[in-house]
Amino acid sequence: MIKVTLLGDSIRLIGYGSRVAAELGDDYRVWQPDDNCRYAQYTLRGLFDWAGNMEGSQIVHWNNGLWDCCDILGDDMLFTPVDVYVNTMVRIASILIKRHKNVIFATSTPARPGNIYNKNEQICKYNESLVPKLEEMGVVINDLWNALIVDVDRYIREDDKIHLTEEGIDICTEMVKQSIYKVAEKISDFENQ
Repeated sequence: MIKVTLLGDSIRLIGYGSRVAAELGDDYRVWQPDDNCRYAQYTLRGLFDWAGNMEGSQIVHWNNGLWDCCDILGDDMLFTPVDVYVNTMVRIASILIKRHKNVIFATSTPARPGNIYNKNEQICKYNESLVPKLEEMGVVINDLWNALIVDVDRYIREDDKIHLTEEGIDICTEMVKQSIYKVAEKISDFENQ
């Protein structure tokens, strides 16, 4: 049995998280926080609190970013400056790789136009600033951004302009599962050598 940890913001918590856990199958045991992992520094701090629950996880699938690149205070300042975000995320990745070896990062999903806190230009910038650094570290990238940006009106809810519609949840659930299956296959191949 392969133990998997899912970490991430509300895109995981009220989006794909419970469905991935239910659909992965009997060969997988999934742990994820009951909490929204919010922004990068919150998740970094959470790695201390969650360490016991995460212990033995062979795969960690993780996302952070939408909180970090939002302007929630209305002062034209993003919650986490991009350089702080990237440095914190690289630190998280280093800790996860050391503890769990197999790490998958899901890019931040888009917002609908009209979202007063999140702008797609910023979300894209944060994704683009981080992904090459994670790839250099050997982190597998699950590119949810590019899967959903093609039809934001279809995949992102109209009411809050940030969370996933049912179709968005379907796509993200399948992409998360497939990314986990691919990594698990490599683990199985390695163990069978």
